[in-house]
Amino acid sequence: MALPSVWSVMRVAIPVISVVGLLSVRLVGASQDSGSVIPAESRPCVDCHAFEFMQRALQDLKKTAYNLDTRTETLLLRAEKRGLCDCFHAIH
Repeated sequence: MALPSVWSVMRVAIPVISVVGLLSVRLVGASQDSGSVIPAESRPCVDCHAFEFMQRALQDLKKTAYNLDTRTETLLLRAEKRGLCDCFHAIH
């Protein structure tokens, strides 16, 4: 009798583990007290959190772009200066 290959075992094991994980999460969520739930009116909405996250990400991208632009400009000026100095030394 041939042993099943690793891939065929993994094809069966991954969905089984996923289902068991989802069921255990549901059981844990069901066992919590319903009195500890925060009312929806006092919670910020998911869209607000997503918007704030995107705003911060955009600000970080702007800072990174500015820093890269500044560094690129500095490197270009150094390259031009080096080229001018090499040209000056070649003439004299």
